[in-house]
Amino acid sequence: MLQQRTLKSITRAVGVGLHSGQKVEMTLRPAAPDTGIVFRRVDLPQPVDIPANAGSVSDTRMNSTISSGGDPGGPKVQTIEHLMSACAGLGIDNLVIDMTADEVPILDGSSASFVFLLQSAGIVLQDAPKRFLKVLKPVEVRRGEGASLAWARLEPYHGYKLTFEIEFNHPAVDATGQQVSFEMGSGKYKSDIARARTFGFTKDLDLMRSRGLTMGGSMDNAIVVDDSRVLNADGLRYDDEFVKHKILDAIGDLFVVGHPLLASYTAYKSGHALNNQLLRTLLADPTAYETVTFDDERKAPAGFAELAPAW
Repeated sequence: MLQQRTLKSITRAVGVGLHSGQKVEMTLRPAAPDTGIVFRRVDLPQPVDIPANAGSVSDTRMNSTISSGGDPGGPKVQTIEHLMSACAGLGIDNLVIDMTADEVPILDGSSASFVFLLQSAGIVLQDAPKRFLKVLKPVEVRRGEGASLAWARLEPYHGYKLTFEIEFNHPAVDATGQQVSFEMGSGKYKSDIARARTFGFTKDLDLMRSRGLTMGGSMDNAIVVDDSRVLNADGLRYDDEFVKHKILDAIGDLFVVGHPLLASYTAYKSGHALNNQLLRTLLADPTAYETVTFDDERKAPAGFAELAPAW
């Protein structure tokens, strides 16, 4: 049987929120089978649990934010996508995350620090079947037209493959790889995807900060690009780091569906909003998906039983 996974022990991290700039302490705890990924706001007078699911996503401007019952005015947790991506990349099904503020710490701007935290805590198998969401027919969402067109699609696939293409019409970005395909069963999430950092453009910085965004952003946790070049002294970690970060985000955005996907995801200029819209469109059609388990691991897609090596 392909089994669910959680942490072996408790682990902690301290950092600042990318947008809020607030210091936050985060404690990651093992959780029982079928718990899913649950964020717990322990800084509130009465702690509030916010399960990560497609319906709890309440804001997709600049990041993925979840709130209690999907209520934009309720208790929330911002910028969950990098941590969710790390959980998906390591095959972790169940986790409770205590938060002392409303935003997951940005750490180095990628998911690599979360991968290190999770693997350092150890990952254990649980006595319950791992549940996958298997896509049965194509589902697509689109926005805009012409130069502003963006779209995302899920199609049936025995495994989990993601293909992403970007187009920023910016010299520094255009000089790097514009399209990447990644097989989740390859076991290379940590090496090929996790180190890709979030990025931003100096021309947008003043506007975002005037709106209370990116208050914790710096070259320590983001790639910063001016009109023509990358400003970070150490340059890029991958020659296609921009598009790889978009795949990293998509993995996290899609994992809020509550289970790992069995699907081929293809996207062009997609982002948090379209990714969540894609999940909601999928879930709105009961004939488009089914939940499956694998009593015989040999019938699972290649590599899915080996997603979480020890650190």
